[in-house]
Amino acid sequence: MRLVLAVMALSVLGYCKDESVTGHGGADPVWHLQSIDGAAFAAEATLTFPAEGKLAGAAPCNGYSGRQTAPYPWFSAENVAATKRACPELAAEALYFAALGEMTLVEVLGDVLILSNDAGREMVFQGGDGAE
Repeated sequence: MRLVLAVMALSVLGYCKDESVTGHGGADPVWHLQSIDGAAFAAEATLTFPAEGKLAGAAPCNGYSGRQTAPYPWFSAENVAATKRACPELAAEALYFAALGEMTLVEVLGDVLILSNDAGREMVFQGGDGAE
């Protein structure tokens, strides 16, 4: 009984913080993709975490949104849905979404966000305000 009351009290006092990337420094900036697996990404792609458990951004051709509810430092892009515009960068967009779907870890290091997985794949993002 005491344990239940203690958990309820901590919840009321706000001690149950966001354990996803949004609660660990990933919420504020617009993350601009710099590279995939060490190769510069020539097209423009962004990633944001607009609210706890959510992700969104702009791929080279389309806007997208989805869920990211894995606790930090884990990452899982779930239920990603994108608009259906065609453009000359569709191959880059396919590469972006394929890589995003394979990422399992996230690390926020100041203005750098790194997504990676156990197979050695990596996506590096630079934080910015979106006005670039």
